[in-house]
Amino acid sequence: MTKKRPASRKPTTPASHSDLEQAKLAAMKELAYGASHEINNPLANIALRAQTLLKREDDADKRKALEAMHRAAMRAHEMSSDLMLFARPPRLVKAPVDIGSVVREIAAELAPRADATETLLLVADAPTPVIACADAAQLAVGVRALVENSLDALGQGGEVRVEIDEGSTEAVVRVIDNGPGVPAEIRPHVFDPFFSGREAGRGLGFGLSKCWRIVTDHGGAVRLDSEPGQGVTVTITLPKA
Repeated sequence: MTKKRPASRKPTTPASHSDLEQAKLAAMKELAYGASHEINNPLANIALRAQTLLKREDDADKRKALEAMHRAAMRAHEMSSDLMLFARPPRLVKAPVDIGSVVREIAAELAPRADATETLLLVADAPTPVIACADAAQLAVGVRALVENSLDALGQGGEVRVEIDEGSTEAVVRVIDNGPGVPAEIRPHVFDPFFSGREAGRGLGFGLSKCWRIVTDHGGAVRLDSEPGQGVTVTITLPKA
């Protein structure tokens, strides 16, 4: 009796490095979104209860403790929201946007914070309006994150300068500070959502990763240039309208 040969199997092609990286990033996004979504509910409950107790409390020391509790809960909520934005950003609604108008509004909102730390916050507008094809609200979130990151890095004093420029096909925003800079060993990780440079003397938080996500969703790019002790320049490029 003749034995049947086993059916031949097609050779499997090993997954490429880029495919594995994409799968890993997708898994990280799902984990970040799910965890953040679940954490937000108890954080909101803690913040609400702290606010309720504050209204009833007259003792100065207890009020100070409750205010600290509320601030911590809101800070954690903000970080959780940043993770959710990185994992699943809202759908962009693009239209022609005057970049200078967006930047000037952000500078006006952050001026009291800059004044409180004696930091000079400057806007160098282009001679003529620079119009990009963008979601104005999301773009404002991304640029604001960069400016806040620079203010955090400077701490007290120093200068943050926001420049608006344009090329033949792209709108350009540069956020420049004269802070401590970013060490070479952590520069490759500055846009990673779970990386912090605080141990290296510059707090990166989620600001850069949030900006990177928003700008790349627009079809643009973000680049960081820095030398230790010589400040940082972060350059955003976006398609012109």
